[in-house]
Amino acid sequence: MRLYGAKFPLQLHHHRTFIAAKVKWVRDPYLDKAVSKEKDLKQAISVKNQILSSPSKSLPLSSISVLKPLLNLPTTALKFFQKYPTLFTQFQPSASLPLHVKLTPQALSIHKEEQEIHNSPNHRDDAVKRLAKLLMLTRATRLPLHIIDRLKFDLGLPHNYITAILSDYPEYFQVCEAQDCFSDKETLHLELVSWRDELAVSEMEKRVAHGDMTNVKKGERIGFSLSYPNGFDFKKKVKDWVFEWQGLPYISPYENAFHLNPNGDQAEKWVVAVLHELLWLLVSKKTEKENVLILGDYLGFGNRFKKALVHHPGIFYVSNKIRTQTVMLREAYRKDFLVIKHPLMGMRFRYIHLMNKAIEKPRKAAGGALRSWSKRRAASSINKGEERTVRDKSWKREEDKSSGSSDSEFEDLDYSASEVEDASNDEANEIEFVN
Repeated sequence: MRLYGAKFPLQLHHHRTFIAAKVKWVRDPYLDKAVSKEKDLKQAISVKNQILSSPSKSLPLSSISVLKPLLNLPTTALKFFQKYPTLFTQFQPSASLPLHVKLTPQALSIHKEEQEIHNSPNHRDDAVKRLAKLLMLTRATRLPLHIIDRLKFDLGLPHNYITAILSDYPEYFQVCEAQDCFSDKETLHLELVSWRDELAVSEMEKRVAHGDMTNVKKGERIGFSLSYPNGFDFKKKVKDWVFEWQGLPYISPYENAFHLNPNGDQAEKWVVAVLHELLWLLVSKKTEKENVLILGDYLGFGNRFKKALVHHPGIFYVSNKIRTQTVMLREAYRKDFLVIKHPLMGMRFRYIHLMNKAIEKPRKAAGGALRSWSKRRAASSINKGEERTVRDKSWKREEDKSSGSSDSEFEDLDYSASEVEDASNDEANEIEFVN
């Protein structure tokens, strides 16, 4: 029986019981660090895949520069390659040809191991099931391919997943042309061929089943794991509401509960269950906030994903690091480390290690040269005001060098209610729960 078509009984129609209250949003330095560690990683892997897609395994620098918007490079292609010489090397095939870029032997070695994971039967089976479960979260069991493309990195799919995976699983997927519900244009969609009951079990339900799926009961009272950073504090009435909300029946994200009052507590718990399952399907248990909100629209939730992020900071966290906002599943992390590390994440951390090796030595050298220059400049300065200005500028430049970041205005931002679009008070560093 297809679970998504089943509706829940009327007695589960709960109205919102929470009264107006404000909860201060506290930054989590550990989860911010987990995001910051992956700075430029996605872009580097995208460039790597682009280079290796060429028959010569190299590309002219000029052609990569043209692809800068598509690859989402934070700077010019030349500066990006100069920043990570341990990943990319520049060369000139001949005097008559322009400058080319290829992978270093170290990067190529990691890529080969990464491909072994993608090609392994266990990983392919796991990726197919995660993709199928994502489609099963939708009412139509299909999504536009451009939405899948946004999530393929987080889902752990190969960059050429259409030819590498989909064509080998015709019993699971088919590509069809359908009308995009937002653009009203005919576009290519990925559709699940048939509903799969064996996959319609959420991570939360698996935990209480203890390996025996016959123990999974509809409407069981399952609470979410909650954790908060140091300094986070609830008002008593908020704590009481969270306690009561946790005790509501758990509705599977693979069920259809759109008949519930969208403003009720029970409906909100179902929305949280869907968002929790979505993040759990991702290999890094996180994705950009924009992906979450766009997917929420296609799932039919509108701004209800936004409200879930605001109302439940003990389940979800939104980081402002690396020039974007990232939604994270708190329970998947212990400090800044993943509790369960997918094999692909192990490969990605090896890329990160290689990228950091390129940054550490130049940073130290530049820092030493900068300190020497500032001392000489200060000693030769007669005007005290000029000396103070030089010292201030030197300190600022040293701080920028030590951070190794060109986006400090993003790195230093706290996640305030002004960055949550549906918060009731946009100018206060607080989150407001309302009826």
